[in-house]
Amino acid sequence: MNQPTQHYSGDSLKADTVQPDIVSALPEGAKHLFSTGMLNLLGKLGQKYRGRVDELLAARRERQARFNAGDVPDFDPETAAIREGNWRVARIPADLRDRRVEITGPVDRKMIINALNSGARVFMADCEDSSTPTWSNMIEGQVNLFDAVRRTIDLKAPGGKHYRLDPDPAVLIVRPRGWHLDEKHVLVDGKPLPGGLFDAAVYLFNNAESLLAQGTGPYLYLPKLEHWREAELWESVLTDIEQALQIEPGTIKVTILIETLPAVFQMDEILHALRTRIVGLNCGRWDYIFSYIKCFQKHPDKVLPDRAQVTMGVPFLRAYSQLLIRTCHARGAFAMGGMAAQIPIKGDAAANEQALKRVREDKEREAGDGHDGTWVAHPGLIPVAMEIFDRHLGDHANQVHRLREDVSVAAADLIEPCGGTITEAGVRGNLNVAIRYMAAWLSGQGCVPINHLMEDAATAEIARAQVWQWIRHPAGRLEDGRDIDHALIKRWQAEELALIRQDVGAEAFDQGRYGEADELLAEVTASDDFVEFLTLPAYQRLD
Repeated sequence: MNQPTQHYSGDSLKADTVQPDIVSALPEGAKHLFSTGMLNLLGKLGQKYRGRVDELLAARRERQARFNAGDVPDFDPETAAIREGNWRVARIPADLRDRRVEITGPVDRKMIINALNSGARVFMADCEDSSTPTWSNMIEGQVNLFDAVRRTIDLKAPGGKHYRLDPDPAVLIVRPRGWHLDEKHVLVDGKPLPGGLFDAAVYLFNNAESLLAQGTGPYLYLPKLEHWREAELWESVLTDIEQALQIEPGTIKVTILIETLPAVFQMDEILHALRTRIVGLNCGRWDYIFSYIKCFQKHPDKVLPDRAQVTMGVPFLRAYSQLLIRTCHARGAFAMGGMAAQIPIKGDAAANEQALKRVREDKEREAGDGHDGTWVAHPGLIPVAMEIFDRHLGDHANQVHRLREDVSVAAADLIEPCGGTITEAGVRGNLNVAIRYMAAWLSGQGCVPINHLMEDAATAEIARAQVWQWIRHPAGRLEDGRDIDHALIKRWQAEELALIRQDVGAEAFDQGRYGEADELLAEVTASDDFVEFLTLPAYQRLD
């Protein structure tokens, strides 16, 4: 039996001093975060784990090569004993047992204050998909988190409005970057530090003690895992950080986003690898759709229709969410629902009601299926989601007692593509939103309102991935019979860019980075090799 084993956690960090090379200046207001002890921890983590991260990223590429050759994901027979075993995760802290509505957003100062005051049970402060990882964004984000933990965070807006924390803010959870993202401004032995190590270590080193003193704890959301070995690596890293901070093992609690197709086949194994600290799993559905396209990029029988038609009601996504609920509840862990990205529409009551109707239907499905909570992107949606979960939960803080033993999901159910059509409006919409989002991202804004939706990097990833796949497969044909080829995409992309210029105005267009975004989109859709993450080449364009 190939059970998860902790290769690295038993080998504590070396005692000698390892100083990282920070190649960009630290703002004066952030220097208190980077004490000698903090820098030494970053250096030791980078020295110890850079090679292991590279090994796991290489394993991802090898796995994708097998998918490209015709393989499909499946449950691993070598870890069947874990899936069939009788074990449960550790006891969940009191302030994480009621997570019925969570709000997410970047580590911007105003966002942090408003989200913590929003009335949601939890705020996920995001260093990943909704934050452009410029050096200033990441450093200022850590300053903002430091102040938020101590409840001293405030902001005086230019108009005179003063933002400060309410007496009873939401529980704070921080999402560091995924394993695929580096922090190029911090080098250890000449190599960039993995971005997730930087985000997690700086936050935990500076805030764990204060959080524990307040009766809460250091909590993380961990993104984009593809294999239990990657969860095991986080277990090792967090164990080392606990040892460095001299806090009890298992103090750092984590929730894992199941937002890649390979990970849904390894949910038991991921829970098991982190069983002393894991709280639950989350349906990161937009990235999950992107991962489905990426995994099946070379499979002509698994081409998805227009993005708007791939809803949580389609069979492969419904199977994913229900299996997640059953798996989590069997282990005593939470099963968190996905994001409602809608933004309330002002000035159009009918359109706003239609948007809220879609939110209600989505949250009724989640609560009715047994999810323990859900995500929203805008405070205006909190009352809608809260009313639904209040009604379904009744006197309970969660639905872990609902074991969902009626759910039976086979591997084939998780990979079956959905029906639908590909329309000109759908293709043009993908091109338009990808350009708009990436222009904002390159300008430092990773959370962007577009067409009454709060978008993050996942939307741009789906959009460009669909275009790439539609060009290359016969199934990627428009409903009117026209083929989608490079020439058509090039023409439509130019037309959409012109429409964006007309919409935002010539001055804003010229001052923005729309041309670069257009160039980047053309580059990744024309490449014969599917670019693993759009944010990787985009990051090279950032200072």
